[in-house]
Amino acid sequence: MTLELTAQDQSMLDGEQGPSAAAAMKILVAFSNAIGARGLLDISGAHIDGCLYHGKAGLDFVERLVEGGGRVQVPTTLNVGSFDLIHPGMVKMPASEEVPARRLMKAHLELGCQATFTCAPYQTRFRPEFGQQVAWGESNAIVFANSVIGARTNRYGDFIDLCCAMTGRAPAWGLHLSENRRGRILFELDIGEADPNDSLFVGVGLIIGQASGDRIPVISGLPQARDEDQLKALGAAAATTGAVALFHAVGITPEANTPDEAFHGHAPDETIRITPADIDHALSRLSGVADGAPLAAVSLGTPHFSHEEWTRLLPMLREAAPGRGIPIYVNTGRATLTRLQEEGALTGMEAFGLIPVADTCTYVTSIIERLDGVVMTNSGKWAHYAPGNIGVTVAFAEMADCIRSAAAGHVVRGAS
Repeated sequence: MTLELTAQDQSMLDGEQGPSAAAAMKILVAFSNAIGARGLLDISGAHIDGCLYHGKAGLDFVERLVEGGGRVQVPTTLNVGSFDLIHPGMVKMPASEEVPARRLMKAHLELGCQATFTCAPYQTRFRPEFGQQVAWGESNAIVFANSVIGARTNRYGDFIDLCCAMTGRAPAWGLHLSENRRGRILFELDIGEADPNDSLFVGVGLIIGQASGDRIPVISGLPQARDEDQLKALGAAAATTGAVALFHAVGITPEANTPDEAFHGHAPDETIRITPADIDHALSRLSGVADGAPLAAVSLGTPHFSHEEWTRLLPMLREAAPGRGIPIYVNTGRATLTRLQEEGALTGMEAFGLIPVADTCTYVTSIIERLDGVVMTNSGKWAHYAPGNIGVTVAFAEMADCIRSAAAGHVVRGAS
């Protein structure tokens, strides 16, 4: 199959728009040929996942594009980096790592990317619209864009997402195309009068991530979400435990008004029933401790906390008034943090142990002071990755229980 290029594509490939554009197009063409795409399509935006420093190769790649005078061709947001540039004293990192980590973040800005440094670009002014073609990295952002907004992106990895941004083009392939967005596997929720709390959405996400494989899941019987943050939590969990880049929730998400619409008129390949016991079992695997265990810290905001989540959290802090020296880290985007500061919403909150974290996340860099105790979280993604990434013991719970536990000094869940 021959990849069809426009005159503009060929101009970039031939170096007529500079060496960086040529390098990006060369990589994009090779990638497109490898996956069997017939052509490229225009994108309206990109989200880059390569700001987290993993070694010299990533920095060298971006530096070469900078040296060649490269610039992104579409509005391009940046995922979290390895460093909190807003609170530089928070990250414990040797200079040998800090210098290149900072440089990697800065180099992306020199390419014309936006200084968002958030895993939730959909919470910024760069949020795409239904049907728009984008090229996004970061698993939770991808599934949110496809599922909750109805924008269109594949799961783009490091370097390819930046090549799309540098050219303004992406392969006409995968989830960019309508025929590849139909559901394949049905999950029927049989949960009766179960409380539609945040944990339920996390649990459903964990289950569909593990069971879907490379098939697009359709969920029937999902309670109407309180807000899009519950759908954010579901998608993040599904993308963490599996390869889910798009889910359809019947009657909730934009391409699934009916089961027939979600499946494009086809029958599902498989149907899986989910009960409250299944959800409880999935959630139990996120917690390594029992109630009553001494607490070292709380970490919230993975994916980054939205303004709406902050408005739920702050009254909880005032009511519970935790003051036992248990730090409550909240990862959030710098745009959200700026808005809160302008509103005066965070004034005096440090007395309750609140520590906002921007530009990065507590499970990917050295921020949490005590790693020898239990850390509570309401995030399925954080609970899944943190034990392996930073070596902590995790207790998963609702946000309210996390705050009550910080006040009590030990793990408290539900009515316990």
